[in-house]
Amino acid sequence: MRAGCVPGKLPDAMSANVIVSYDGSDNDDDGLALARLLAAAGATLALAYVRHSHEFDEGREHLAQYDAERRLELGATWLGDPDIARHVIVTPSTSEGLRTLAESEGAALIVFGSDYRTPLGHAEPGAAAQNLLEGGSRAVAVAAAGLRADPDAKIASIGVLTPEGDTAAQQTAEALAGKLGAQLADSTSADLIVVGSQASGNRITLSGAIRSKLDSSRGSTLVVPSGQPVLL
Repeated sequence: MRAGCVPGKLPDAMSANVIVSYDGSDNDDDGLALARLLAAAGATLALAYVRHSHEFDEGREHLAQYDAERRLELGATWLGDPDIARHVIVTPSTSEGLRTLAESEGAALIVFGSDYRTPLGHAEPGAAAQNLLEGGSRAVAVAAAGLRADPDAKIASIGVLTPEGDTAAQQTAEALAGKLGAQLADSTSADLIVVGSQASGNRITLSGAIRSKLDSSRGSTLVVPSGQPVLL
């Protein structure tokens, strides 16, 4: 059992290159929808739910663990994959727990739904995703709000926003386009916008110009650390 995880009747965990943060909320269903689209490009998925503390009372601890496992079971059912790997993590920080899990799994990408106040069609990171976007070393994807409700959703177009001097986003976009049969398109209205970071030692650092473009764009986003293309 990995450090930080707690025992439970979960499927045997296999290495995944995409971790999906899931708590059973509607916007996290958007994250599932995006992860399912990425799975078509060869991604191996795992679900993760973060509990913030253990309960001192044994009965309450059992209920808290049961609730966490039940949420992940619902996510697996939504994806139609009862055998998907699932992780319950106990740590005060959601972002730190997911980062540690991604490192232990060797996962290149963590997928989130948008913040619950996000307008439909736009992608806006919540607190945990935002923490990982501030100097993190793993790619982060944020699903467009409402993606879960589109039964015909697909990644047919991929845009790129990248600063000079780094090609990781362009490499990521081209690789995904090749696997999904998608077209590289206008960066602010594509189904998926791949965002590059300024050169900063294999970490995420977004320029003000790119942040401004993201604020006015529509579609899901995938932010890639400097020098680390995501090749699923």
